[in-house]
Amino acid sequence: MSLGARLAWDDTVLPFTLDASDIRGRVARLDVALERMLAQHAYPPAIESLVAETALLAALIGPTIKLRWKLSIQVRGTGPARILAADYYAPSANGEPARLRAWASFDRDRLDSAGDGFPQIGQGYFALLIDQGEGTIPYQGITPLAGGSLAACAEGYFARSEQIPTRFALAWGRSQEPGRPDPAAGRIRAGGVMIQQMPQPGEAVAGAAEAAARRRSEDDRAEDWRRVNLLLDTVEPLELIGPHVQSPDLLVRLFHEEGPRVTDPQPVVFGCSCSEEKVRQSLSIYSRKDIARMTTPEGLVTADCQFCGAHYALDPATLGFEAEGAPAAWAPPAHRAAR
Repeated sequence: MSLGARLAWDDTVLPFTLDASDIRGRVARLDVALERMLAQHAYPPAIESLVAETALLAALIGPTIKLRWKLSIQVRGTGPARILAADYYAPSANGEPARLRAWASFDRDRLDSAGDGFPQIGQGYFALLIDQGEGTIPYQGITPLAGGSLAACAEGYFARSEQIPTRFALAWGRSQEPGRPDPAAGRIRAGGVMIQQMPQPGEAVAGAAEAAARRRSEDDRAEDWRRVNLLLDTVEPLELIGPHVQSPDLLVRLFHEEGPRVTDPQPVVFGCSCSEEKVRQSLSIYSRKDIARMTTPEGLVTADCQFCGAHYALDPATLGFEAEGAPAAWAPPAHRAAR
C-alpha cells in the first residue's frame, strides 16, 4: 500500500450504518490534528493519553451536530488531572473540514506521570455541551465520572441523558521510526470506533405500515446489540490507530456480516477560535482595579490561549473600564512600573 493510500484516512471521521442490525457509528483517525494539539504543551504520558482520548471522543460525537454549531466535552475532577477540555467546531458549509482542539490542566507535583491517567482525575463529572450559536442557550448534560475510563463515562452519559445504547473503542500510540528507538520520538496517532443502536422507526416518520414492517422485537434488538458489541471487542489497538488498516477496511474486518454501509468522510483539522476580540470581551467585565492588578511591569495585560498557544499583549487603556472613570491615558501603577 502506498504512503498516500495509507494516509488518505488520517484526520477523518467516517460515518457508517450496519444495515443488518439497525446500528450506526463512526470511525475516527487523528494524526496531524492531534500532533498540533499536543505540540502546544509538554504533557507527561498520563496527561497526553487523556488529551488524546478526549479529542477522539469529541471527534466521534461531534458530527451529530449541525453546521456552524460547536460541541464541547469537559471533564473536571479533584485529582491531579484537574481539567480536560475538547471542542469540535462543525463545518461552516458542506465539504469544509471540521475543527478540533483539546487541552488539559494538571498538578505536576501530584501527578504520577507514568501511571494510568483516568484514576488521577479523581471524583468529578463528565459534561457535554452543545452551542447552537449567538442568541441561543447552550445545551448541557452532566454525568458523574464512573466506569474506569473516559470512554465509559461517555457511554454512561448517552445511557442516562439520551437513553441511547452507545459503545466506544479507543486507542492511541506513538510510531517507532527507524533509527529512533525512543517511542516518545515518533508521531502520535489515535483512532476509535463509536456505535449506537438506532431508535425504532416511528409511524409519524415512516407511516404505520412501513414502521410496522421495519419494527423489530426488543429481543431481536438486544441480540443485535450484543452481537455487534462482541464483534467490536475483537478489535486490536493497531487496527484502530492505523494507518495500515484503512477505515473502510476496518469496518469490513469487524462487521462484514452486518452489512456495513458508509457515507462521505468528514475531514478534521486542528483549529482554534481564540482571537484578540474575544480576549477583550472576556476582560471587559473586570474593574479598573482588577485590570491594574493584571498589568505587567511593562504596562501590558497579557493572555495566552491554552489550546493553541497564541499570546496576546494588550494596552490596558483599551480594555473597556470607562464606566469606572478610567483616565484617557492609562499608566501602570508606580509600584509595578518600578520593578
